[in-house]
Amino acid sequence: MTTDRQPYGLDITAVMRQLPHRYPFLLVDRVLELVPGKTIRALKNVTINEPFFPGHFPHRPVMPGVMILEALAQVAGILAFQTAGVVPDESTKFYFVGMDGVRFRRPVEPGDQLILKASFQRAMRGIWKFATLAEVDNIEVCCAEMMVSPGASG
Repeated sequence: MTTDRQPYGLDITAVMRQLPHRYPFLLVDRVLELVPGKTIRALKNVTINEPFFPGHFPHRPVMPGVMILEALAQVAGILAFQTAGVVPDESTKFYFVGMDGVRFRRPVEPGDQLILKASFQRAMRGIWKFATLAEVDNIEVCCAEMMVSPGASG
């Protein structure tokens, strides 16, 4: 695990190299700061054009909580791959295996900039644990502890 590097960012092209997701399920627009083995801070611009808004809810569009959690999981995935030095391909597996302590503090609406954060907590028996946090305007909107199983299959 590399942990002594300076923070760096990733543009959308680099994000797409790290995640298998594509529109409409790619929920990370840019990585603002990443320190492998430690932390990541990323951005999701929430727009009215998101495919879930017409049905959730037409009278007051809010980003579904499960989509916020998915965005946090994607950020944790990027941190895991960057920490492990893995460039994912078709054979790479990254499984979300659990979450604890999920809290939703306020709605996320079109026009918000969602800041997604994950901190590496520990790795044990192939399961990596991350503390995650989503904020809008420096106000917490969601938090969760996530467990993932990163790696490649042979």
